[in-house]
Amino acid sequence: MTGKGQGFGFGLGKMKELAEAFKKAQQVQEGAKRLQEELEQMEIEGLAGGGLVKVVVSGNQEPKRVEISPDALNEGAEILSDLVTAAMQDAYNKSTTTMRERMEDLTSGLEIPGF
Repeated sequence: MTGKGQGFGFGLGKMKELAEAFKKAQQVQEGAKRLQEELEQMEIEGLAGGGLVKVVVSGNQEPKRVEISPDALNEGAEILSDLVTAAMQDAYNKSTTTMRERMEDLTSGLEIPGF
């Protein structure tokens, strides 16, 4: 303890900035919770083979379902496997891009003093 009441070396202006930063951080935290719930409810489609295979994932990459066209079955196991993999990759890329964009929107304008 410093007997002079200096508050860990922060001046009053810095304390006000810090309090404001904490307030913004709390808003971001609340927004992140809402965003997480929103991402869980989202359905993002990944396609391959011109729509022969469709993979659906949530906004946070949770697999939801795979739809395979009867025409895709005629392509044989190896091609079908490649189509499913490509559709999964497409869905994953779209969901990570969506998540990144939403997080950037959430944290834009957040300035923490001293960082």
